Amino acid sequence: MRIVAVIQARMGSTRLPGKVLLPLGGRPLLERLLARVARAAQIDDLVVATTTAEADDPIRRLAADLGVACISGHPTDLIDRHLEAADRLASDVIVKIPSDCPLIDPEVIDEVVGHYRRHRGLYDYVSNLHPATWPDGNDVEVLPRHVLGEAWLEASRGYEREHTTPFVWDRPERYRLGNGTMPGGVDLSCSHRLTIDYEEDYRLIAAVFDALDGGRAFSCADIVEFLDAHPEIGGLNSRFRGTGWIDKHRHELRTERPAPAGAARSFGAEVTP
Repeated sequence: MRIVAVIQARMGSTRLPGKVLLPLGGRPLLERLLARVARAAQIDDLVVATTTAEADDPIRRLAADLGVACISGHPTDLIDRHLEAADRLASDVIVKIPSDCPLIDPEVIDEVVGHYRRHRGLYDYVSNLHPATWPDGNDVEVLPRHVLGEAWLEASRGYEREHTTPFVWDRPERYRLGNGTMPGGVDLSCSHRLTIDYEEDYRLIAAVFDALDGGRAFSCADIVEFLDAHPEIGGLNSRFRGTGWIDKHRHELRTERPAPAGAARSFGAEVTP
């Protein structure tokens, strides 16, 4: 079973253009993200999935400089782009990680992907998003290539194709879903925002990186501890906490987020099938 992380990245963000190449500790943000994903022991390989737009040439050049595989695909059909990436790297399973999660914890990736590995055959999709409990910016979604292929054939709504996985997790009667939660019943999904969509997000992420990096792979727990100790930094992007693309599509989704009770098997620090 070959598991490949697909990092979707483009320069044309409408809210914060060029955010994936903003400097973070003297290096491009995307480079920092790739380095953190590469630390995940459960990932066999990774690939950057950008668009065919000329504006994304800098992303292609960065991937080449880093020796990371890169594919260029459809600008808005992310199912198609992920499927092309999966086929290019001969992936049995893909792990969807967006480029707006530069502080993602490799141990969180390993927990979610490791659960899928250990219980292959029980799940068609595993994530830590349905319902979300980890701080926003630790998004990990795992699905086999054949399920992605079904979505490619059948998904017809724009948001399904743009966001890759809603076709799957919005059909709990068809697909077997697994969800990873924070240990101890903790939910920090709306109190700690580590994703980057706005200038305020970037200011927070840059401050966290400058304070914690020091050449080590600081964890999500380290970040939470730092932000709780420095509320003036943690509050930089407070007005965006708990917001996301899903807000615009609640009227279209069948299950929304969180998934209905019983729709997904949850697991935490102590993993059980």
